[in-house]
Amino acid sequence: MTWPLTLACVWFVGANLGAMFPSRRNHWPFAYGLIAVGIPILGAVVYQHGPWVGLLVMAAAMSVLRWPVIYLFRWIKRGGKAKDADA
Repeated sequence: MTWPLTLACVWFVGANLGAMFPSRRNHWPFAYGLIAVGIPILGAVVYQHGPWVGLLVMAAAMSVLRWPVIYLFRWIKRGGKAKDADA
């Protein structure tokens, strides 16, 4: 196994271990850290193995970080505006 895929597996194990611990802030700081670390890992996977494997890793990461993805899609649907921009 190459080092990008090994890092991706370590990222997934770390994400699952971090999700097991209780948090008063609903794990958002942890999710931001996972996103910041995961983007370069995803780039390395795409560079090393091509876009199809990269899409598989990205789909798996999106299933782990589903709430940030849901909020991103809602924000895009609103046109990039804040919730109370028109109020």
